[in-house]
Amino acid sequence: MPRILQVNAQLYSRLVVDEAQLRHCFTLLDGMEHYGAPTGELSLVFMSDTDLAQLHADFLDDPSPTDVITFPGDEEMDFAGEICVSVDRARDEAPKHGLSFSEELTLYLVHGWLHLAGLDDLDDASREEMRFAESLCVQLLHAEKAIPEFVLHS
Repeated sequence: MPRILQVNAQLYSRLVVDEAQLRHCFTLLDGMEHYGAPTGELSLVFMSDTDLAQLHADFLDDPSPTDVITFPGDEEMDFAGEICVSVDRARDEAPKHGLSFSEELTLYLVHGWLHLAGLDDLDDASREEMRFAESLCVQLLHAEKAIPEFVLHS
């Protein structure tokens, strides 16, 4: 059964999200052999830097800005988890990394999905494993022309 995606871009109303492209992206990620996020509904929340920093402070006791926060779900409720990403951070960081806005924002979603799949980035070794996994995921999405297009209106 395909994953149900709950997409919330209301907190960032200037962002246009193609939900069909997002579904395709996560269908490909869910099909990867080496990594697997829990099944069930997946919530994606697109936020400002300010709002995500507030979540960071409230839930992780760290008020600094961040790019993505992942909350694990509840298997009994068929809920895989929630990935919250900063649209502002993706907009600002993409040029620094030589990526498009859509590629940077997709990288944040991939990072969150990998957290749900059990990876972390708390030390050097796990951070290296996370970067390798991100690279594999993004390569797959590029190969399948499945990087979702995100448009940010002014």
